Amino acid sequence: MTLNKQEFLISSGLRVQTLEFWLEQRWLIPTEAASGAQFSDADVARAHLIRDLKSDLGVNDEGIHVIVHLIDQLHGVRQAFALMRTALDDDSRTV
Repeated sequence: MTLNKQEFLISSGLRVQTLEFWLEQRWLIPTEAASGAQFSDADVARAHLIRDLKSDLGVNDEGIHVIVHLIDQLHGVRQAFALMRTALDDDSRTV
């Protein structure tokens, strides 16, 4: 499901200024459409995670940057492993 900016703000509970800062920091990267930025359910979950890290755990902006980067790397590795597993499964069927 995709949300426009206003729907995302309501769903995430963020203020406009906070969202603009997080977009500048590239902690959130919505897809661009002709109608404007489109946010996913994953973006909402990520916004909740960032908010919790900042408010509940007191993580500063540099820490958020590191954590978000590590999460992105982890997702990339998981995708690479999934592709590799699919390729290996395909190879084992042809043998």
